[in-house]
Amino acid sequence: MRFLFTCGGTAGHINPAVGIAGRIRELMPASEILFVGAAGNMETELVPLEGFKISTITVSNLQRSIKPDKILHNINTFKNIITAYGESKKIIREFSPDVAIGTGGYVCYPVLRAAAALKVPAVIHESNAVPGLTTRMLENVVDKIFAGFDAGLSNYKDIAKVIVTGTPVRIEFTCADREKAKSELGLPADKPLVVSVWGSLGSDFMNGIMSDFIKRLCRKPSFSLIHAAGSRGYADMTEKLKIEGADFLKACDIDVREYIFDMPRVMAAADLVLCRSGASTLSELCALGKPSILIPSPNVTGNHQEKNARVMESANAAVVMPEGSFSADSLLGEVSSLLAGTDLLELMSGSAKKVGGENATEKITEILLEMAKKPA
Repeated sequence: MRFLFTCGGTAGHINPAVGIAGRIRELMPASEILFVGAAGNMETELVPLEGFKISTITVSNLQRSIKPDKILHNINTFKNIITAYGESKKIIREFSPDVAIGTGGYVCYPVLRAAAALKVPAVIHESNAVPGLTTRMLENVVDKIFAGFDAGLSNYKDIAKVIVTGTPVRIEFTCADREKAKSELGLPADKPLVVSVWGSLGSDFMNGIMSDFIKRLCRKPSFSLIHAAGSRGYADMTEKLKIEGADFLKACDIDVREYIFDMPRVMAAADLVLCRSGASTLSELCALGKPSILIPSPNVTGNHQEKNARVMESANAAVVMPEGSFSADSLLGEVSSLLAGTDLLELMSGSAKKVGGENATEKITEILLEMAKKPA
């Protein structure tokens, strides 16, 4: 069987595709898998690292602005869509997939339209609680829509086409063990661990909050902390913390990193996670059953991160604290209060597993295999 994946722009779109593709490869080593991404985007680096082939097309995003430069950008985008549609058809004809799967990003639009036009079964996965522009544009084109949450079903025109699956994660997030992870990280088994992570670039706002948070925590270090400052803020944050002394962080069991490369292990070890509420991050929290404090990014289209976070909050799986509504003191107070309530953390953990949908990767893989078997 042959499977064509399309995704791109962010890790949140790429990781679910990699998770599904990895499971298909595990079940069917002889299967052929090809990714299609946008030239110059993150997927051209991440996908090959996972051992998959990728072809690229010329495509760009839409800008939601009427400024002259943005209008010109959108004119070029529409031109690119026409070119990308032709490029996609050529790739699909040559690869001849049994099914085409998109997991988000504007690259999905021309690829899945081309697949449908060539009578290849086509599927889109929407990880956010509210469908994005690409999913809405493809709703009448694809055969099925996989949804990350059931809370957003009312946003679809044809609910019969929608299957609530949850959002796939890499296999490392499904088989992690907290005690083992803590041991491998050299952390005390009897001391809670809080993980604070804000994307590969980091967040200037949260780095500022966490700098003060760390200083206050060290007055009474009741839990360990791993904070990812991001490539944009790491140097500045570590420089500011140096004035507290060379052994200041180590003595308080605090680890400030630029990036968390071993994320499955670090998150597995965590008792509480502080993070944004992108759909991919939430799916990882749910797969691991991790209680969280969610601080949605205010700089995303359609405020979709807060909508995702509120789904988690309504299920008692997370606490939501909008950016700007708290200080380092109040955040530390909330963290300390949650860590003191063992029963509450266990409740949040169980709720996270339920809201995320169990075995999303398995559910989606099973459906795709059935679709691939059917004659087009």
